[in-house]
Amino acid sequence: MRILLTGATGYVGGRLLEELEAEGHEVRCLAREPEYARAVAGPKTEVVRGDVLDPGSLEGAFEDIEAAYYLVHSMGTRGNFETQDREGASNFAAAARRAGVGRIIYLGGLGRGPDLSPHLRSRQEVGDILRAAGVPTLELRASIIIGSGSLSFELVRALVEKLPVMVTPRWVKVRAQPLAIEDLIAYLVAGLQGPPENGVYEIGGADQVSYGDIMREYARQRGLRRFMIPVPVLTPHLSSLWLGLITPVYARVGRKLIDGVRNPTVVVDGSASERFRVRPRGIHNAIARALVNEDREFARTRWSDALSSAGDTGWGGEKSGSRLVDSRVRVVSAGLAQAFAPIRRLGGDVGWYGSSALWRVRGFLDLLVGGVGTRRGRRDPEHVRPGDTVDFWRVEDVEPDRLLRLAAEMKLPGRAWLQYEVEPVGQETAIRQTALFDPRGLFGLLYWYGLYPVHKIVFDRLLDGIAERADAESGRGAEPAAVKPAVNPEDAPRVHLA
Repeated sequence: MRILLTGATGYVGGRLLEELEAEGHEVRCLAREPEYARAVAGPKTEVVRGDVLDPGSLEGAFEDIEAAYYLVHSMGTRGNFETQDREGASNFAAAARRAGVGRIIYLGGLGRGPDLSPHLRSRQEVGDILRAAGVPTLELRASIIIGSGSLSFELVRALVEKLPVMVTPRWVKVRAQPLAIEDLIAYLVAGLQGPPENGVYEIGGADQVSYGDIMREYARQRGLRRFMIPVPVLTPHLSSLWLGLITPVYARVGRKLIDGVRNPTVVVDGSASERFRVRPRGIHNAIARALVNEDREFARTRWSDALSSAGDTGWGGEKSGSRLVDSRVRVVSAGLAQAFAPIRRLGGDVGWYGSSALWRVRGFLDLLVGGVGTRRGRRDPEHVRPGDTVDFWRVEDVEPDRLLRLAAEMKLPGRAWLQYEVEPVGQETAIRQTALFDPRGLFGLLYWYGLYPVHKIVFDRLLDGIAERADAESGRGAEPAAVKPAVNPEDAPRVHLA
């Protein structure tokens, strides 16, 4: 089908775009900032500039369109989001009607009763506006969405990871029916099937749980012990103010979202199970999938993508939720193969090129607490393959003369990785070393920042040692290149916050 998609740069829209492209639909993305949409769109997807608050910008966007997805919500914007939502929906529906669009598919929010929060009330009002315009509109009313990167999941993560003891207000007992992002996308795609209709369908996951249950399940899967102390005095408004202190990056949207948790968001009308073939998963599998997908997506992403390509970033940056990243670069005169050779030989009899005593102490401490220590060594002194052990690390990925990623298997209050990448820089070669830590709760954060002086010494020496050996093997001398950053270190950021 020829489809118009709004919200392609958003969380749900981006996932939906990938699925529509995979199924072979002709997709046109409507975006206020086309350059951002082009960055996520496939080569066959068309991107046009348009804003639902600007009726004139919509006229050409609907040409030859058979179905349109409306995934716009103004909750994260400044100003009166209800007024903006009302105006945007009216403009979009009117343009769709004039163009003869066959159907609109809209993602709304679950909730019933006269006391709906402004957030939920606005979501449902948008559905009414779209249907009233005369274009058959399928409205899917969903509970909270669980998936790697979703707002609800990130809020749960921030609270559970940072707070060993939580004073929980009454709304933590309110019931919801969390829906995995994969299941939501399946519902949205299934809306293209069958004849156009004016219909409202309530969709949710397999389980009805409280917000407290969601946090406890996340803590269980992350191996965290968390204590919740219920109190009757914290209203959603006070909770939203407190949330702004704990999770400031989500504060503006989170406060409006928290204001709506007084309303149960559970499926009352089960007609969606008859209309659609989707069989949604429960909360356990939804969280497990979010954690797995998060790891997979992060592994596919170069850890240095959002970091400066020059020099050292310093220690203590944060990227992708709770993950902490330290990335630093050395440029050497050696070629790619010569630069990668000392990296593939790490561990075993060769060791870690610097601070050997500190590495041995770390291995000894690991043995004392029942870890693997350094006793495993290596399978082969020259070559590694995925699954190999390298002292207290395991090879997670390797690409000859380009990349090596190691996952830590020592006892830690979290999960850790060490990655090396080599790439040409003119006539020279850049070696990037990235250490990444996914802390488990407050103790994990204390571990990361408490060992800052030791880690700085160890990882600086390790990278310098690799650079020196790379140049030594090339026969060009190590001294000038071993310590030369990609650009002036004064121009590189010392701390990176994602």
